[in-house]
Amino acid sequence: MLLRRSGVSPLEAVEHLVGLQAQVPQNPYVGLWSRLERFRPDALSALLLERNVVRIAVMRGTIHLVSAEDCLVLRALAQPVLDAELARHPEYGPALDGLDLGPVLAFARPLFAERPRTGPELRAAMAERFPDRDPAALAYACRNHLGLVQVPPRGLWERSAQVTNSTVEAWLGRPLDPSPSLDRVVLRYLAAFGPAAVADVAAWSRLTGLRTVLERLRPGLRVFRDERGRDLFDLPEAPRPDPDTPAPVRFLPEYDNVLLSHADRSRFLPESQRVPPDVAGPVRGSFLHDGILRGLWRLDADRTTGRVTLEISHAGALTKRAGNSVAAEGRRLLRFLAAGAEAHDVRFVAGPS
Repeated sequence: MLLRRSGVSPLEAVEHLVGLQAQVPQNPYVGLWSRLERFRPDALSALLLERNVVRIAVMRGTIHLVSAEDCLVLRALAQPVLDAELARHPEYGPALDGLDLGPVLAFARPLFAERPRTGPELRAAMAERFPDRDPAALAYACRNHLGLVQVPPRGLWERSAQVTNSTVEAWLGRPLDPSPSLDRVVLRYLAAFGPAAVADVAAWSRLTGLRTVLERLRPGLRVFRDERGRDLFDLPEAPRPDPDTPAPVRFLPEYDNVLLSHADRSRFLPESQRVPPDVAGPVRGSFLHDGILRGLWRLDADRTTGRVTLEISHAGALTKRAGNSVAAEGRRLLRFLAAGAEAHDVRFVAGPS
């Protein structure tokens, strides 16, 4: 959805992308703004409030914004990833080694069924019930075993709130899928991000056994070879634009699926291209020019004047035409992110050649 903005609904886009990276709560809004026509952030907030989308740890054990339907499947499939993360955690892993978590989880479920809980509330309850155990480790075990959803107002547009969790069962009124289909999810990954190698699917999901899955699916897929001789799998009727298709400027959030869904980073950052320089201050995201990652961006708000500046740091020289295109899309981004500002400005900071 980065070559041309789509007219699908926010929910359809979230499902097509198999979720959006969301550990930074506002990231999905920028990600959808760059992909959808006339995207309204309050429409996504409404989906959160209506429980049609949720924020939960799934692929790679990181927080994603996914549809309620996908949550039931993806969270179930992610359990091995979360098990491994818990076992190797430098602090909590040793504290939980050999511990029977059955009583811990049985104690926590009714707490979340009663109402959503913050981290401090859960740790306090654990400390009271299991005084001889590390309450933070027990709370983290709940995060990795119970399928905890981060409930609103966290994740709403232009809102900030402490992480407050509920279980999938309590929040959605349905259990996780007891027999989720990894084959079906891999096909959906290919629909969004193919052609892709086995290593790419593994980088996206952090699951194992994917070579077996793709070999099982091979008869129904198109298979290509890349320059290194690797098999690339794709859906037979998937769009594969000509390499010379112009790609418009697109601003991406700090974490975005397109940059995190492949092991092969040369798709968007050729070896000859230096990594874009840092922007002074908190980075809010990156931008693509002609499909290539060319730089980073941040917002700088002057409270005295009310002016909000989009500061863009780029690697290498930009032609005048490229600079004008980046600035024009940057001004559109500013109108989206800082609609109430007294004035907007775009400032370039050149990086190394």
